[in-house]
Amino acid sequence: MAYPYTHEKEVRVLSRGWGDPRTRTLEGWKALGGYQALGKAFEMGREKVIEEVKASGLRGRGGAGFPTGVKWSFMPKEKKGPHYLLCNADESEPGTFKDREHLRWSPHQLIEGCLIGAYAIQAEHVYIYCRGEFFEATQVMARAVEEAYEAGYVGEDILGTGHRIDITVFAGAGAYICGEETALMNSLEGRRGLPRVKPPFPAAVGAFGKPTTINNVETLSAVPHIVEHGGEWYRQWGTEKSPGTKLFCVSGHVRRPGNYELPLGFPMKELIYDVCGGLREGRSLKAVIPGGSSVPIMSAEEAEACSLDYEGVVECGSMLGCASVIVMDDSTNIVKQVRRMVDFYAHESCGQCTPCREGTQWLSRILVRIENGRGREDDLDTLLELGDQMTGTTICVLSDSAAAPVASSIEKFRDDYLALIRRGEKVGAA
Repeated sequence: MAYPYTHEKEVRVLSRGWGDPRTRTLEGWKALGGYQALGKAFEMGREKVIEEVKASGLRGRGGAGFPTGVKWSFMPKEKKGPHYLLCNADESEPGTFKDREHLRWSPHQLIEGCLIGAYAIQAEHVYIYCRGEFFEATQVMARAVEEAYEAGYVGEDILGTGHRIDITVFAGAGAYICGEETALMNSLEGRRGLPRVKPPFPAAVGAFGKPTTINNVETLSAVPHIVEHGGEWYRQWGTEKSPGTKLFCVSGHVRRPGNYELPLGFPMKELIYDVCGGLREGRSLKAVIPGGSSVPIMSAEEAEACSLDYEGVVECGSMLGCASVIVMDDSTNIVKQVRRMVDFYAHESCGQCTPCREGTQWLSRILVRIENGRGREDDLDTLLELGDQMTGTTICVLSDSAAAPVASSIEKFRDDYLALIRRGEKVGAA
């Protein structure tokens, strides 16, 4: 069964089998070569597994892009108590819908990646923290964990090696802030999902006060393939600094929205006009958000010149983030879309930090006033000043995430704001 939509330019490593219900089962995953990498990892030993992941250049797919093997190496080598691996499946970033599909279609791929990662960092327990709204996906994931226990891949004496690793599927309560790694840990412990001040970092004092590593679903799903085939094999795709494939979640004004697995460094222009079928008839590109709603907006010119890797997107004035590409054509009211994003962050702020708690609310109020044709030109200076005060002044980056689209939209689409301020015009209806 074809997973809608697919394209001939895709490199389907992680997404192979998506759309086929058989891949949800243990036997379906084993038919694709599943769990062979787990056996190989035990034969290699912990240090060699970490070195192979380092050699692959795999970077965190949750947004930060930090090298995964390096992150694993931060865990203490001498054990003085339990270690934990947390899989962050609390996918809540607007525009992002890849991790849910991993849970739905290839849960055993994720389980195998979690087991290899746990073995590498000497963790006895893995927690897969799922977004509360992912009811179907969480059920599929929980059933797959049960199958893995029954087959001896999880639990005591895995594959006769004497190693024990347990896995718990944990359903969150539907809070965006719990996607931040330290808030996730607090939630897992039964406390309010409030981000923690760092240091101490999770590798030193994490979940339940013990050394902890947190990885994204897509990151861990790539690990079995790297262990099985090697780091150099993985580097055949992507760029020198951004190797491998990446799931791009494309939404907005394109003919074929969806998840596409492509090599990092893929041209954004080709993604929009070829892979996704282009824009609606008679429309032209106006703006693109390349990495979910928390990154700066790009103009059409910037987007069409951009290569989709961590460095390439930064060069074009934004960030790759979790590669959630939101495409907007010339019918878009930029002010309205930015206001909707800010409303989301204002609603999801945990309220712990004053610049975020107060700043997101004030950004929203001013944007509403402008959108309704009651704004003033000096409101734009106020918005930028607010954003400056909100950036880099809080425990987590939610405040920065609200400020980024505001500042970039004023810089690149100032005329849209001025049209509403000076004439009260409605700029598009989308």
